[in-house]
Amino acid sequence: MEALERKILECGTVAPGNVLKVNSFLNHQLDVAFLCEMGKEFHRLFEKEGVNKILTIEASGIGIACLTAQYFGCNVVFAKKSRSSNISNDLYTAKSYSYTHGTANDVIVSKIFLNPGDRVLIIDDFLAHGSALLALIDIVEQAGATVVGAGIAIEKAYQDGGRIVREKGYRVESLARVASMSVEEGVKFVRDEAL
Repeated sequence: MEALERKILECGTVAPGNVLKVNSFLNHQLDVAFLCEMGKEFHRLFEKEGVNKILTIEASGIGIACLTAQYFGCNVVFAKKSRSSNISNDLYTAKSYSYTHGTANDVIVSKIFLNPGDRVLIIDDFLAHGSALLALIDIVEQAGATVVGAGIAIEKAYQDGGRIVREKGYRVESLARVASMSVEEGVKFVRDEAL
């Protein structure tokens, strides 16, 4: 999605440690009109898949997931990274490791929100090593539901997550694929599908 690539170049910054900061429109402050455009694109990509549920993980994926769900006319379920008193004991759980935060989490979803007949589109903001995406896939499969694919805003294509998930047979559609980035060079995008 060229509009997302332009937005990253205009508003994003690369911090030390190869951290892409898109806080001004995606991860802290949300550009709702722009996220709606992203949602439309995810709908275009997956409209023939019979999506009846969208799954994401808290917190940064929720905004994109909600604005995508309006085009599918379905609900959004978000996996929680911590358990609260208002969640039942009947849960799907999976392990996810956040390289950004350096923490391992048990991600959880109440069983009442995912069912065997569901056709689930997973939406998330970033795909790097693939741990969060694989955890969400695991949860959908525990429910006996079908993963129709994953819609990712920004994929760090130079890391293994996208390759690993695709090699497992899952469809991954990323709106922007970063080939490389550094503080000195900025962000370069994938132009060759061979990556």
